[in-house]
Amino acid sequence: MSAKPQPTWTPARVAELKKHFESGLTCSQIAREIDVTRNAVIGKLSRLGLTRPSDVLIRRQRIPREVTRKSQTRVLRKLHAAMAAPAAPVEIEEVNQQPRCSLFELGIRSCRWPIGRPGTEAFGFCGAAPLDGLPYCGGHSRLAYKRTAGGR
Repeated sequence: MSAKPQPTWTPARVAELKKHFESGLTCSQIAREIDVTRNAVIGKLSRLGLTRPSDVLIRRQRIPREVTRKSQTRVLRKLHAAMAAPAAPVEIEEVNQQPRCSLFELGIRSCRWPIGRPGTEAFGFCGAAPLDGLPYCGGHSRLAYKRTAGGR
């Protein structure tokens, strides 16, 4: 004899689903609370005909990026303009070829240019101070962001 499977949606669980839905929880939060999958919650809400009004829809909060594409473009244009202007003396930063830090030592204000072959003992990152708005120091930015033949 085999044991008869228990129904997923008991009257108590449906009542709990409705209570959480009315309190404004998301489908993922409801699923965690009543120990079912998110898809099961969505399906049951659909079968019950429960929907949220359009002005109450829950939207994910976007985390603002620290650096935008426009600000990166602005920094790169300044970098290229400084490199292209022969009249003004440009201090060209020496490109470091010895790793200064490991992955675990990298900070927010560290050049992330990889040096060496991954998986070897000599592998690491530059670790110097990066240019504002870029992940690399001045020397490695010159290597990473080269002008194309189009010139922009």
